[in-house]
Amino acid sequence: MELLFWISLFIVFYTFIGYGLLLYLLISMKRLLMPITKAPHVIGDLPSCTIIIAAYNEESVIEQKIANTLALEYPGAELNYCVVTDGSTDKTVELAGRYPQITLLHAPERKGKIVAVHRAMQQVTTEVVVFTDANTLLNANALMELCKHYVDKRIGAVAGEKRVYAGDGADASAAGEGFYWKYESALKKWDAELYSVVGSAGELFSIRTELYDAVPPDTVLDDFMISMQIAEKGYRVLYEPGAYATEMASENVKEELKRKVRIAAGGIQSIVRLKGLFNPFTNPVLTFQYISHRVLRWTITPILLVFAFISNAVLHHTGVGWIYTALYYGQVLFYVLAFLGFLLERKELKVKVTFIPYYFCMMNYAVLAGIIRYLKGKQSAVWEKVGRKT
Repeated sequence: MELLFWISLFIVFYTFIGYGLLLYLLISMKRLLMPITKAPHVIGDLPSCTIIIAAYNEESVIEQKIANTLALEYPGAELNYCVVTDGSTDKTVELAGRYPQITLLHAPERKGKIVAVHRAMQQVTTEVVVFTDANTLLNANALMELCKHYVDKRIGAVAGEKRVYAGDGADASAAGEGFYWKYESALKKWDAELYSVVGSAGELFSIRTELYDAVPPDTVLDDFMISMQIAEKGYRVLYEPGAYATEMASENVKEELKRKVRIAAGGIQSIVRLKGLFNPFTNPVLTFQYISHRVLRWTITPILLVFAFISNAVLHHTGVGWIYTALYYGQVLFYVLAFLGFLLERKELKVKVTFIPYYFCMMNYAVLAGIIRYLKGKQSAVWEKVGRKT
């Protein structure tokens, strides 16, 4: 029991904290041995580029998104815009059609985001494609920051940073989501510096067009799959925090939970389909990053969280050592704070000390629920829109 407890605790710690510490140590050593020298960027080096925006019933934001997109800086190179609105039944198609600069693609049937994106990709003739969501706004030089990296032929994709904005009234979902993405951004930055980012977020990422492979139409995490397929081919996926997409936080924890469960189910689907990434003889560093950053989070770690608590409780009550008592009460305090966060969220009360424990527990519960949903075959590739703060 003691051995299983310590193994469980170690894996949980490594997944959420230890990997970040190890990663930082590795890149610190790399900086000492291989100092970074940045080559000057020349505007003329920018590749031709197409921006693809997949929009389903986004009448409330589509005009703001298009205005933001048309205002992006990209001097000295070809830049095309494409909005694909398959299945939309509101005014999204009508509003997007008012802009002659935009190539508008629309099909009445809704088959899911990746089917729409694949149809748009068949129209692309530029060297690079940038994907961005309709409900996000980009900084003015985002495209330049992403595309400047493609002068290096070893780079197959470049991911931008996701920023979550909650306005003045941050609640548990907003604060937790914001903290999570700040930590994720740090990990992605270090991952890229070591070797490669392990997956891109659909809010903002780019790929070298010639490396695009259509994923199956039932794919849930198409952005993750597309970028990891490129990494699997031996190309690096970089992270560029100078290019960022800002979106509003989920409306509440219920909406965030819905999103997380879907992502977790898609994570299991991706792991099943990306079997080649488990082969350490092909690319040992990528395999190490993939398992440490993604696979553990989406598979055994949430289960081990439960086992660590139960086994710790047993060890505490059998009185085998003070360390087990201290760890047990530490866990109890953490989960009490999480439960208080749950109660306070329902009453719309804000006590910040409860935000992170509550979000952490919600996130790991979502993984367990996502695994069950995947095993039952109930996850659709059609996106379920999440309510966002306004």
